Amino acid sequence: MNLLEFIFLQTNSLSSPSTEIDTWTYIKGKVSDIGDHLVDFVPKVVGATAVLIIGFWLIKRIIKVLVKKLDNSSLNAELKPFLKGTVSISLKIMVLLIAAGILGVETSSFAALLAAVGFSIGLAFQGSLGHLASGVLIFIFRPFKVGDIVEIHEKLGEITEIEILNTHIKTFDNKDVIIPNGMAISDVVTNLSNHDYIRVELQIPLGYGSSFPEVKTIIEDTLSKTEKVLTDPLPFVGINNFDTHFIVLDVFAFCLVQDYWDVYYASYQNIKKALSENGIKMSYSEGVELGEIGG
Repeated sequence: MNLLEFIFLQTNSLSSPSTEIDTWTYIKGKVSDIGDHLVDFVPKVVGATAVLIIGFWLIKRIIKVLVKKLDNSSLNAELKPFLKGTVSISLKIMVLLIAAGILGVETSSFAALLAAVGFSIGLAFQGSLGHLASGVLIFIFRPFKVGDIVEIHEKLGEITEIEILNTHIKTFDNKDVIIPNGMAISDVVTNLSNHDYIRVELQIPLGYGSSFPEVKTIIEDTLSKTEKVLTDPLPFVGINNFDTHFIVLDVFAFCLVQDYWDVYYASYQNIKKALSENGIKMSYSEGVELGEIGG
């Protein structure tokens, strides 16, 4: 068979009716398959789109109501945008996962990925997340608030600011102490502002030869004239114990929380002056030894 005969035979075979019929059948089959896929896929696209549109619209409405509730609440200003953002992101992720499920996307892999990311972030920010959670608990249960006089970790002062991660205390020596919220609620917190008044506790040494009833009267009269000392409840004077060289007296005066230190120092000063004016003697060592400090 020469080259011309081979080409002629190939041309006839390509243009044969059976080949044309097979090609047309193949095309019709492909078109039918595409149509079937479109019939199955288009409703999913429409459904997913509807879920996204309606879901985001509902989220916007929910966030609007949430913001209004937060504005009317007594929560700290720093917590409000945090709660708003957390709720908004969580709801949007939920809507996206629902839409992906309608389209037929396997959402279990996304859930596993989110869990892994969350776990990694949790390990990286374990301490900070603990302080953040403690901050949320402080905002919810309010063991203290801005303006309260508290003692936390042996730091006594006024709460000036409560942040998501830290609490600021202004001590009475004008220092700003920043305490992580995790530590602020894990330790004993003494809140001096939960009641109308506070007790100022003093101790006075009294010689055994002095008359306790007389001294008691002098101290009570002195406290009643001391500025910022409350008359209800009345001051109290009692014997605490008998020491080797003197009797220890407990002296209690009551005042407003913000007046604590004023009353504390003024009471000692006025009591000393009153005892001196009434000739009350104390038991103490008269001699003082002096020595060289050295170079």
